[in-house]
Amino acid sequence: MLRGVPEGTTTVQFKLKDRDAPRYNHGGSKRLKISGDGQLPFGVFKYKSPCPPGEVHTYEWTATARKGGKVLAKATAVRKYPE
Repeated sequence: MLRGVPEGTTTVQFKLKDRDAPRYNHGGSKRLKISGDGQLPFGVFKYKSPCPPGEVHTYEWTATARKGGKVLAKATAVRKYPE
């Protein structure tokens, strides 16, 4: 369940980025339609989990909320893996 989604949001897009290997595509989602209850169906986005080759990398999740083509908000979370 998503929380803190701006009022009026019609789609949310997720992206996972490896800051130490930015060209490696970890995936995420296309723009996902969101219902009023903040629920997303199971399996709507795909990503390759963090798996740095024998070292610690910094990963960043980004969620972008939109209403039509207008970005309403963008949130990021950053964490090193493995810690």
